[in-house]
Amino acid sequence: MFLLNACQIQDFSVFSSMPESLRRPQRSAWADANRAGAATDCFLEGPVFDDTGNLYVTDIPWGRIFRIDGSGLWTLVAEYDGEPNGMKFLDAGRLLITDYKNGLMLLDLSTGRVEPYLERRNSERFKGVNDLIFDNAGNLYFTDQGQSGLHDPSGRLYRLRKNGQLDLLLDNVPSPNGVALSPDERVLYLAVTRGNCVWRVPLLPDGSVSKVSQFFTSYGPSGPDGLAVDVQGNVIVANPGLGYVWLLNPRAEPIVVWRSPMGTSTTNIAFAGPGKRTLYCTESASGSILTAQAPTSGLPLSRLR
Repeated sequence: MFLLNACQIQDFSVFSSMPESLRRPQRSAWADANRAGAATDCFLEGPVFDDTGNLYVTDIPWGRIFRIDGSGLWTLVAEYDGEPNGMKFLDAGRLLITDYKNGLMLLDLSTGRVEPYLERRNSERFKGVNDLIFDNAGNLYFTDQGQSGLHDPSGRLYRLRKNGQLDLLLDNVPSPNGVALSPDERVLYLAVTRGNCVWRVPLLPDGSVSKVSQFFTSYGPSGPDGLAVDVQGNVIVANPGLGYVWLLNPRAEPIVVWRSPMGTSTTNIAFAGPGKRTLYCTESASGSILTAQAPTSGLPLSRLR
């Protein structure tokens, strides 16, 4: 890669870590498949903020949802038989969850009840849904990753319309993961973990996609995971395996690289704080929440309208 300007290198700070009393240093079915059988006491994902500044995260192997307040205090909101990953607010009181084991699930924050939202497509189970985002019209885009990769490039990208119509946009992705929309919502950015890259997916007026291209190419033992976009159209990429989070301009040139002090499992990101200028990142394997100041505000996240 040729760069006209060198990017800045900055370190994350640790905002909070899961208390020892909440950790479960045991084997699980998820860890057997995804962590080479190692005892995994937690694996955090899906950071999203409510309207009052509380952070919600998932704990994939143990089917748990936590709330973390501004002082770093952890509260268990829900625990159920699932493997929750990405989350977005459906409305102020409900979270929509991509659950690898169960499909799309809905969490009522007032009761802690988790129930199905979309479990199957045409009676067929999903491979293993991963992440999601709403557009301004209330359409939901979500990835169906499963165990796809370069050996099996069959991961999917779906759009669920407000009327319940489910559109299959892509079915040839080697491990589709995080999703984010450009400020004008004419482009969807798609993390392709096992391809070690981010795809650029044009969203056409007729609802189709065309001329999908590779926007950013990374390196290392894993690949891009969670994504976000700021108000200037820069793309933020969490890159586990490296322990980096990239801030890329619209030409995919690095502006800032944030480094984790807690390990290399930098999986997902969310903006919050005054002006949405504070970036939060899940360092999944250590059970930590990292934080840094971003140069530009993050885009507000849409909900179902």
